[in-house]
Order: sequence, then structure tokens, then C-alpha cells
Amino acid sequence: MDGTLLDADGRVPDALWPLLEELRARDIHFAPASGRQLATLQEAFPDHRDELVFIAENGGYVVRAGEEVSSVAMDRAFVEALLARLTDLAAREDLGVVLCGKESAYIERMDAAFADEAAKYYARLSHVSAFAEVDDQILKVAVYAFSDGERVAGALADVRETHQVVVSGAHWVDVMNPGVNKGVALTALQRALGVGPENTAAFGDYLNDLEMLDAAHLSFAMAGAHPDVVDRARFRAPSHTEEGVITTIRGLLEAKDPASFA
Repeated sequence: MDGTLLDADGRVPDALWPLLEELRARDIHFAPASGRQLATLQEAFPDHRDELVFIAENGGYVVRAGEEVSSVAMDRAFVEALLARLTDLAAREDLGVVLCGKESAYIERMDAAFADEAAKYYARLSHVSAFAEVDDQILKVAVYAFSDGERVAGALADVRETHQVVVSGAHWVDVMNPGVNKGVALTALQRALGVGPENTAAFGDYLNDLEMLDAAHLSFAMAGAHPDVVDRARFRAPSHTEEGVITTIRGLLEAKDPASFA
């Protein structure tokens, strides 16, 4: 979404809506894939929420045409241990934590600097006095680092021995179960639809997009993407401020052989 599909103001470009109708007429599935929660993605596509595939929480929660395809809940004991670890880390780093559940996202910290940032990505956001009171299936723990996301991810390097620690933005770090990523979700969707990687296009700009790009032959790095994304993708797309996703999809629709698109 951010840095890929959304415009400079963080909105879905108006040009996408007629394109979605054309894609549906040609039996081509459009699947927003994001670290955002399901409710936030659905809010961005209000007139299409019952027909699109949503890959939410970096692949931890997948819904197709309003029906759950899959969800992967985290072990509660691990979540509690991680939250204690983050509390210790917060003594040295200015950070906020979002507990991402299936029903809602939850925060303890309520100062505007953090709460407003969290609200950008979590349409369903609840304030709790303590995370221990949350009764929900936890899909992801997101950390907002006011300094640098990659530095905070480095401080959690040992967590990678059992779980994924993914830098999903300049300031965001996501901790998820092993084996959960956008690529795994996309591969499962391909199987369900009978569509191979050669007939799949994927667009990305940050590190949480890498596995998704691997699952698509037509993998595009957006202009301004993280260097690792540029190295991993086969092709390039214009900037999100220039409607790069929409322009590229239209080019694919017009190509005689999209699989050889360059």
C-alpha cells in the first residue's frame, strides 16, 4: 500500500476503480497485500470489500470475498515474553507497540505522537490499560521505532531463531510466526485459483515484500524501493506518486505476451 499503490497523500488513486472493473471482467484477481490489518484494507476498498482477496498482517490473515482463507495465531506465552522484552528495550529506544489481533489492534501507549501513527494503519484500534487484558487471537506484534526500524530489528536479532522479525517500513518492525509472509499467502492463493507464478504480477517497495516478489514471475520494484527489493525484483515500476502500479498493470493488459513483459 504505502510506497506502492497509494498516492502521495496516502489515498487509493481514483484511476484504480475503473481498472478493478476491467480486471474483474477479464477474470483477473486483484489482491491488496499489506502489513495492515484486515479492517484497514477493507476500509480502503469499501465498494469492493466483498469481492477482493485481502492479504492482511503480512500474510497472517487472508480473506477472499468476505470469507476467511487462513489465519495464523501466535502462541500466547511467546507474545507475553516478547512484550516483556520490548518493555526493556523501550528503556533505551523510543518505541510503541501494537498488539495485532484478529478482532482489533491494541495499544497501551496513548500519546499523540504514537497513537496518531498507529491509527494510520489500524482502522480498528483499541486502547487498553495493559496488554494482559486483551482476549483475542494475536496475529502479529508491530513495533513503531521513532529512531530507526532496522536498528530495533537488530536488537531483536535473536528472536529470528524462532520467529520472523521483518522491517516493514522505515520505522515499523513486525514480529510474526515462522513461515508467515506475503509470499506464502500468495502461493496459497495461486493454488486456490489455479494460477501459476508466470501469470502473477506483484509490486513491492519494502523488505516485507521480498517473499511475495519471489512468488511472482512478473515482480516489480517501485521507483524508490529499498535496495534489497530492487535487487530481488525482475522488473521496475514507476513511483507510487506517478500511479506506477496502475500504469504497469495497464501495460501488462496491453502486452501480447505479459510473461515476457519488460
